[in-house]
Amino acid sequence: MIHPIPPLFDHRSRILILGSFPSVRSREVAFYYGHPQNRFWRVIAALRSEPLPTSVEEKKALLLAHGIALWDVIASCEISGSSDSSIRHVKPNDLARIFSAAKIQAVFLNGKTAFKIYEAHRKTFGYPPGTVLPSTSPANASYSLETLIEAWQPMNQYLDKTTCLFSKNEL
Repeated sequence: MIHPIPPLFDHRSRILILGSFPSVRSREVAFYYGHPQNRFWRVIAALRSEPLPTSVEEKKALLLAHGIALWDVIASCEISGSSDSSIRHVKPNDLARIFSAAKIQAVFLNGKTAFKIYEAHRKTFGYPPGTVLPSTSPANASYSLETLIEAWQPMNQYLDKTTCLFSKNEL
């Protein structure tokens, strides 16, 4: 299956968050973390003290306003449903298009699968080291929303040091 969703970034992006591959629900809605039980948007909104975005446009605006780029490490693979454990025959995404357009200063991986795939390919492509964060997937039931927010704090602290909010007119 070929990855159906383009990356989200602009020239002001300073951090890059990478997942593995879009879930069935994300593929249906044509945007990242589309499953209503995935906690990604709740974590990002809490970390940035913003209201929870509901529309795709609100989600894009939230990320871009805070200098966050978003994509997945996998360009194509074989996958059954949404299960990362079923992923086979991985072809990685070419992240150079983001690194060349934006001054990415940190890479964060949403879950162990994304981290494993990123690490397997990053030296070949000259990508910087990444930091693994616990998956926001509903399958990661060992983390409550509160513990996820706490675990994702390194990203938030980094954003506090490196980005400022852009006005909606600049987006």
